[in-house]
Amino acid sequence: MSDHLDLLSNEDHLVLKRLRMEGKAWIVGGWVRDSLLGKINSDLDIATTLTPDKVKELFPRTIPIGEDYGTVIVRLEGESKNEWEVTTLRQDGTYGDGRRPDNVTFGKEIEADLARRDFTINAMAIDDDGKIIDLFGGVNDLEKNTLRAVGEARERISEDGLRIMRAFRFLDNSGNNIRTMEEDLENAIRENKEMLKNVSNERIGEEMKRILTSKNSDKILTKMEDIGVLKIIFNDMSVDLTEINCTSPLVILAKILRNNESDKDYIYATLREKLKYSKRELELISFLHEHRNVDFETNIESLRRFNNYLSDEQKNAILEYHRPLDFIQRLEKLSISFERNSPLVDGITLSEVTGIKPGRKLGMLKGWLFRQQIEKNITCKEDVLKNLELIDWKNDNYEKWPVLSWP
Repeated sequence: MSDHLDLLSNEDHLVLKRLRMEGKAWIVGGWVRDSLLGKINSDLDIATTLTPDKVKELFPRTIPIGEDYGTVIVRLEGESKNEWEVTTLRQDGTYGDGRRPDNVTFGKEIEADLARRDFTINAMAIDDDGKIIDLFGGVNDLEKNTLRAVGEARERISEDGLRIMRAFRFLDNSGNNIRTMEEDLENAIRENKEMLKNVSNERIGEEMKRILTSKNSDKILTKMEDIGVLKIIFNDMSVDLTEINCTSPLVILAKILRNNESDKDYIYATLREKLKYSKRELELISFLHEHRNVDFETNIESLRRFNNYLSDEQKNAILEYHRPLDFIQRLEKLSISFERNSPLVDGITLSEVTGIKPGRKLGMLKGWLFRQQIEKNITCKEDVLKNLELIDWKNDNYEKWPVLSWP
C-alpha cells in the first residue's frame, strides 16, 4: 500500500471502503496535491462511479448540495462531524453562461473526469492501491512550481470565469515565493478577464479571502494587478500595493484601498456589494479606512482611552495597519488592566447627585465622567464624582463635553 494511503484516517478508509463495495472510488483534488507536497489535508474529495442516489443509499445522512452536477456531502452515522465531498464521475457539456456547464453526463472513466478539471496540479487521482493517476503532468508541475491548465488554457478559462480567481489562489505554494504561471494560462486570463463579471460576487469574495490569507498574498496581488484582474474586481476604486507588510487578510484589504478618499460608509457599501463580506468584516475594514491617517498620541490619557474604547480586534488591526512603534512600546509599559472597564457612576446615581433629569444632558455628563475615569485610571465611584468640581455642569454647553473616544 502506498504511503499516501497512510495519511488517511480510519473514517476516510471507511467511506472509501463502503463506496468501493458498490462501485469504484478515487481520491481526487487538493488532498492528492497536498499529500505529494507532504502536507496533511483534512478535506478528502472523492470521485466515484456511483450516482448521487446510490451514494445517498449507502450514507443516509448525506447532504445534497449539487446533485445535478453529481456532488453530495457524505456524513457517517453516529457522532462523527466529519464530511466528505463525493462527486460522480462526469463529463461536462458546453459552458453557455461562462460559469457552469449547460449539461453534465455521468461517466465511468476516471480519465475523462480528470480531463475536465482546471489545472494539472488539481487533475490527479489516487486509486484503491494508492497509485497516483497523473495524465497531465501534475506531479512534474508541482516539482517545478508551475501552474498550468489541463489541455488548452484558453478553453479551460473561457469555460468558467471562476477559474481566473482559482488560478491566482493556486499560485501560492506556501513557500517564500509563488508558482510560475505558465505563459498560455496567463495569456488566456488576460484575454478573458472580463469573464469575472459572470462570477457571483460571493464566490469572488471567497477566493479573495483565500488569496489574502496566503503567505504570499503580496506577490499574488501584484500578479493580479499586472494582468488587470484587480481592476475588474474593484472597478473604480484605487488600489495601492506598496508597503502592505501585513498578515491579517482584512488589514491587507483595508491597506490596499487606503488611497481612496471616500468615507468609511462608501467603503463599507462598496465592499458589501463587490465581495459580500460579513458585517463584522466590513465594519473592521471601514474602521481602518476611517483611521488611515490617524495620529497616535503617546500621552497616558490617549493610551488609556485606546486601551478601553476599542475592541481587541480593532486594537490589533490598527496597530498592524500602522505599526506605530513608539505608541506600541508605551502601551506595553502601562500597568493597567487590559479588560474593558465600565462606568463606575450610573445614570441614576448621577441624577440623584446633580438633580439633572434623564436625557441628553445627563447622558453627556455621564460620558464625560467616564472619560475622566479612564484617562485618570480612577477605581472608585467617589473619586469619579469629585470630577464634577472641575466643570460648570450647571451652565456649560453640554453638547461640547468630551465623552470616551479614541483618538
